[in-house]
Amino acid sequence: MKILHLDTNHELLINQLNDLGFTNHEDYKSSKQDVEAKIAEYKGIIIRSRFTIDEQFLDKAINLKFIGRVGAGLENIDCEYAEKKGVTLFNAPEGNRNAVGEHALGMLLSLFNKLNKADKEVRQGKWLREANRGLELDGKIIGLIGYGNMGKAFAKKLRGFDVEVLCYDIKANVGDDNCRQVSLKKLQEKADILSLHTPQTPLTLEMVNAEFINNFKKPFWLINTARGKSVVTEDLVSALDSGKILGAGLDVLEYEKTSFENLFKIDEPKFRWMRKGKKSNLPEAFQYLVNADNVILTPHVAGWTVESNIKLAQTIVNKIKAKFC
Repeated sequence: MKILHLDTNHELLINQLNDLGFTNHEDYKSSKQDVEAKIAEYKGIIIRSRFTIDEQFLDKAINLKFIGRVGAGLENIDCEYAEKKGVTLFNAPEGNRNAVGEHALGMLLSLFNKLNKADKEVRQGKWLREANRGLELDGKIIGLIGYGNMGKAFAKKLRGFDVEVLCYDIKANVGDDNCRQVSLKKLQEKADILSLHTPQTPLTLEMVNAEFINNFKKPFWLINTARGKSVVTEDLVSALDSGKILGAGLDVLEYEKTSFENLFKIDEPKFRWMRKGKKSNLPEAFQYLVNADNVILTPHVAGWTVESNIKLAQTIVNKIKAKFC
């Protein structure tokens, strides 16, 4: 069985597939059109998020048996059409769920203790103790939307704190010893902190908008390690400006390209000018986030650790082996 690898991954993935008797070809640079021209030769594809696998692509992949997505989400693949054509889909949320849980907790603690702000000020020679008085997590109510692999991993990390953890999910009976499942209305009534752990679907696109935010009874903190397009950035900025949202930890942004590897095209000089307060062509809402002391931004790396790199690859190998060996 010939497998085409379209993105680089940990070397164990190809090495172990070779050991299992598969033939592995690597193509990390060809255009989607060029890949389509040869995809009929392959029975397997390994991809992260280089391009969208749509109906046109799948129609050309006449011998395809499986697609391995080295990551959690499958929004870059037309899953319904792939399954209709008998293509098995493998993803690997088990591989980076721990990393995502740790990253979400790190963002939350950094926001509560103003670590980024304080660090920047000390480096500038400022010693502002009262201005950097922090908050404690104990006693807070944390609401999770989405309680799959990622939500469960975050809830597990919270067990050492004296907090109440609630979750809302479209699936019934997903709660466990670490988290109590409630209605969305109840979560919005009680939560001091909201953390998103949902895939990108029609239900989650622009989910966190002005109406959604205003349905929260209390001002709250937002953590998003899920998908950027779940949050309407302009509405988030309005809520940050008004104090309805007290701060935000954002590993993802709605401006991300489909590949997740880039935001939008930014040349470095322009980005530096924007940070100095000069004019740029970047969205006004994004400029607000960059300059806000109560916002932490990371480049879609919550699940991007040395360990998860290994675990993601191993998960895909294990699933291919279980199905085809």
